[in-house]
Amino acid sequence: MRKKGWKSLAVGSFASLLLLAGCGESDSTYKVGITQIAEHPSLDVAVEGFQKALEDKGVDVEYDIQNAQGDPNNNMTIANNFVGDSVDLIFANSTPSALSALNATGEIPIVFTSVTDPVGAELVEAIDKPGPNITGTTDMHPDAIPNTIQFIAEQFPETKTIGMVYNSGEQNSVAQVELVNKELEGTGMATELVSVSTPAEVKQATEALIGRADVIYIITDNTVVSALDSVIQVASDEDIPLFVGELDSVAAGGFAAYGFDYYEIGYEAGEMAAQILLGEKTATELPVQYPQNLRLQINKQAAEDMGITLKPEWDDIAEYVNE
Repeated sequence: MRKKGWKSLAVGSFASLLLLAGCGESDSTYKVGITQIAEHPSLDVAVEGFQKALEDKGVDVEYDIQNAQGDPNNNMTIANNFVGDSVDLIFANSTPSALSALNATGEIPIVFTSVTDPVGAELVEAIDKPGPNITGTTDMHPDAIPNTIQFIAEQFPETKTIGMVYNSGEQNSVAQVELVNKELEGTGMATELVSVSTPAEVKQATEALIGRADVIYIITDNTVVSALDSVIQVASDEDIPLFVGELDSVAAGGFAAYGFDYYEIGYEAGEMAAQILLGEKTATELPVQYPQNLRLQINKQAAEDMGITLKPEWDDIAEYVNE
């Protein structure tokens, strides 16, 4: 009887060890490297959303957060360091960050956000065909630019020229400028483009639009948005309506934007990362996601500063901030 009991105890103990081992795997701490091209509110809040999603999913994560400070060379160094550290997943916040991560590794899973044109940037083959180790969320809602151009055409009918300051070295910005020009076909409006390479050039580039542009439209360009205060100052001083590409820039002082909350696309990216880390899905099984809940926001104080008279009909289509 004692022998039989000993064997039963041994089997039971072995089973308990297996159970504990399994629990240890599910309770593992994962190392996630976060790479971001520059500091500005939209990108920062996307990181917050990403982290909150992993927390809500019960995933224990140790983060290594790195910022390239707008320098593409830093992007590559950060990505290579993550590979050298054998992180479990890379969260790439912006197109340049995602490209550097993908160039650095074809094995470590990469989840991106704040990427405007993942197909054009050759991060993925198609929205529904992500790469073997990369997927994420895009910050380009299909209706954002068309709605903005339509609003300008209908509500500012005197507009002939839309001034745009952008970094021609950012693929996401080039893609957006091309979309703007496409939407302008047949409207009688055209763009006046000024390219910059660094945030320090933004103010002078914006001043170059004075007398040449009826409105200014700043898309989600990392370089320009990081120096948006300079653009707001010129637009306010010269009474030029300033349209922007995302809601954080409206809160910062832009006149209006069709946008969404970057926290939400960060959160959605975090949900994707959780599935990958927990082994529920691979990157290639998760299509790239578009942002949800596109809406128009208008900054009342910015409208006053830029000499814009608010129209009663806007009450039904827009949310107001800084009232």
